[in-house]
Amino acid sequence: MDDLLTSIAAKKKRLDELRPLSAKALAALEHYYDIELTYTSNAIEGNTLTQVETSIVIEKGITVSSKPLKDHLEAVDHYYAIRYVRELARQTAPVTEGDVRNLHKLVVQRSDPEIAGRYADRVRYTPTETGRYTFPSPAEISALMTDFAAWLRTAANTAETAFTAHRRLVDIHPFNDGNGRTARLLMNLILIRGGYPPIAVRPEDRLEYIRSLAQEQAGERADGFYQLLYKRLDATLEQYLSALEDTHRQESRPDKPSGANPKP
Repeated sequence: MDDLLTSIAAKKKRLDELRPLSAKALAALEHYYDIELTYTSNAIEGNTLTQVETSIVIEKGITVSSKPLKDHLEAVDHYYAIRYVRELARQTAPVTEGDVRNLHKLVVQRSDPEIAGRYADRVRYTPTETGRYTFPSPAEISALMTDFAAWLRTAANTAETAFTAHRRLVDIHPFNDGNGRTARLLMNLILIRGGYPPIAVRPEDRLEYIRSLAQEQAGERADGFYQLLYKRLDATLEQYLSALEDTHRQESRPDKPSGANPKP
């Protein structure tokens, strides 16, 4: 883990040195990643749209034949939610309980409007290696979320805070559905505020990701969960740097070589 943290710190330093970033390049990069974040976060939960199909639904408003309407609605919902994350990230006020509920509201407002922004009213549970794990009861949620929000108000905008916020929100599981998507949005809000790029948990990471959460819920250490997310942050920083450094070189390149005669 130490080598991974050292790599992340070095790449974060390189990213900071590129700032202020080109507005045009940043906008294009954000749009690409917001599509990817939408595709991956929904795919983890069973959405059947591919990344290309997700892009078509969001950018063109076109439905994909043979794919469920709910999958289309989830794509649009998540994209608007990640844009809201970008907006919140530009603000300096601490993240509140209301912000978390608004993230949830946005992420299910078309696909499941009856539960949008509302705390769970039923028992939620998940299987683990040691048996069924039951999340806190509906009666416990309000107090747990108040404590969680109090911690968020004073926590620094670091990668560790982002990953811990994700884990803690999933452990509370305050909503009937949409908890994973909301937790990943909250994680990325904190990462962006800390100057990091948002990270995607890809479909190929799904088994490791779910297993690591289940291990923690079964009373084991959360090392696997943090290891996965730090690996994803390291890889995403590398992708961001490559794209931004290429753009920087192109924008710094003169239109014509010095001393060259203009073409007729």
